[in-house]
Amino acid sequence: MNTDIFDEFESEVQSYARSFPVVFERAEGCYLYDTDGKQYLDFLAGAGTLNYGHNHPVLKKALLSHIEENGITHGLDLHTSAKQKFLENLQSLILEPRGLNYVVQFTGPTGTNAVEAALKLARNVTGRHNIISFTNGFHGVSLGAMAATGNSHHREASGIPLTGVTTVPFDGYMGDSLDTAALLEQMIDDPSSGVDHPAAIIVETVQGEGGLNAASEKWLQQVDRICHERDILLIVDDIQAGCGRTGTFFSFEPAGIKPDIVTMSKSLSGFGLPFAVVLIRPELDQWKPGEHNGTFRGNNHAFTTAAQTIETFWSDDRFQQHIGERARQMQSGLEKIVRNAPQGMLKLKGRGMMQGIECPDGEMASAVSRAAFARDMIIETSGSEDQVVKCLCPLIISEAELSTGLQILAEAFNEVIARKYSKAS
Repeated sequence: MNTDIFDEFESEVQSYARSFPVVFERAEGCYLYDTDGKQYLDFLAGAGTLNYGHNHPVLKKALLSHIEENGITHGLDLHTSAKQKFLENLQSLILEPRGLNYVVQFTGPTGTNAVEAALKLARNVTGRHNIISFTNGFHGVSLGAMAATGNSHHREASGIPLTGVTTVPFDGYMGDSLDTAALLEQMIDDPSSGVDHPAAIIVETVQGEGGLNAASEKWLQQVDRICHERDILLIVDDIQAGCGRTGTFFSFEPAGIKPDIVTMSKSLSGFGLPFAVVLIRPELDQWKPGEHNGTFRGNNHAFTTAAQTIETFWSDDRFQQHIGERARQMQSGLEKIVRNAPQGMLKLKGRGMMQGIECPDGEMASAVSRAAFARDMIIETSGSEDQVVKCLCPLIISEAELSTGLQILAEAFNEVIARKYSKAS
């Protein structure tokens, strides 16, 4: 398989291709196929962009029909029938049943652009500049979002100081002995803490790139209370954890909170098409026309598949039940891998269909990823040291396919652990 053209002409910034150095040609459901026709079970799923799998036939049919009928492709922020259908489905099938009242801002099609818009809006509405984010948070790599991102690998690429954000410990960051929500409250209230009263707090309920750190419902409720008692806006970044990944459409639903602002992207289109929105409490929608814009905020192909996705998967609770069943299966399989390893070596992380296993270091996690790839499965790592093997398979995965993936993962861990102990002896 010849990769010379990529090696010669593609920038050194490429990342995933280094771990999976083949040329992929087509994809269907939970599988990718290379140019030799070899099949790979996909536990990467576009880093959480393909919750509904590759080329889902219902979504593909809707998109092809839109194209064949010469439907709008690019519409800036013009009214279109595709956008209308998306908004109608979002309102009637997602927001209203959950008692949520938001207006929708269409930003540029990336998650980081949605975060930039959310931070900018929070600052404009409150008249304050400071944003509080959390250790191991990841919100994008444009400058504003990067300032709220914890990972030094990304931050050091900025070339300039990253300002306007205070980073505080996430839930569990200091272990079980310290209530980080209480610490957050104290730092905000203490006029000598050095923390300027924030415009907003931005949080992921499960930190995907940060290592599958899952905030407890109690902790999220505390953060929500802190915000509302102090006139601070709560922004939930649901770009990776949303669209069913943690079990419910929004990851914050189990905590019973209602954020002021929500950012979404990744699986929102349902088909892997670029698409991002910011959901805003109506009274906070104080933008002037065109004050935040973007040439590609009108991706009507994405509107089409997103509307169909909501109608197909979220018009009743059957898909949510399916996610719950597969999440329990995943947890059981991962727990078995942890139990079979030397005591204390591995740790289960995450929740829902956003789970994984923390290894002692990034070297071991990367070795597990390579061993899985040798068995025709694609799976990535995350965390501050890339020490977490991260399962992000499509949510539509069957019981049998997930069982196969867990078996491959178990074999990969067994191989790496055996090799580790062989070297030690």
